[in-house]
Amino acid sequence: MLEKGEIIFKHIAIEGVLKSGKAKLANSLAQKIGGRVIFDRPENPYLKDFYDEKEGAAFLAQLVFLVNRYYQQSRLMQRDLFEERVICDYIIEKDKIYAYQTLTDDELIVYERIYSILADRVARPDLVIYLQISLPSLLKRIAKEGSALEKNISEKYLEDILEALDYFFFNYQAAPLLVVKADDLNFSREEDILDIVDKIKEMKKSPLYYVPLSKEDKDSKREK
Repeated sequence: MLEKGEIIFKHIAIEGVLKSGKAKLANSLAQKIGGRVIFDRPENPYLKDFYDEKEGAAFLAQLVFLVNRYYQQSRLMQRDLFEERVICDYIIEKDKIYAYQTLTDDELIVYERIYSILADRVARPDLVIYLQISLPSLLKRIAKEGSALEKNISEKYLEDILEALDYFFFNYQAAPLLVVKADDLNFSREEDILDIVDKIKEMKKSPLYYVPLSKEDKDSKREK
């Protein structure tokens, strides 16, 4: 583990599409820099109905996710300022991003009213890491590692989510932002985690974009 004081951020949040590596990175960072990991809760009784495109299921599923995320995040508001670092594998705003991809206009009116009440009562991260991956990489990961439900998600929906996430983070100003091009990263690999830690140390208020060297470029650099 690194020496205390090297990382100034106490509440780090990691965001990205499914299979982008959020949970793996959160775990690995906690081991390297210390901290308590908080995971998004995947359990949702309406999720299967949503993937089966049953009427009304999207709205019910979205409300369950929102309430669960609010409950987790609101508890962070009560933590002591001197408590250990928190590393969370989502931000509350992700809920709204997905809602706008799945809900009808009438459902969004109700959702927005509930979201606006809850979102103002949660803790805010002091660093956000966005794991950006391409659609081809995402499709490969789902084919290799995805659940039966995930493999049933349409390519168009995944493409829309990626575009929505990119747009959101292109305009994000709520906290310092580290954007990581994560197509070729493996967060079980020591070298890749240490690279991310180094970038976190460099973070200031302005966004930082990190595009890792390819394996070929790394090998070439070593030979020199």
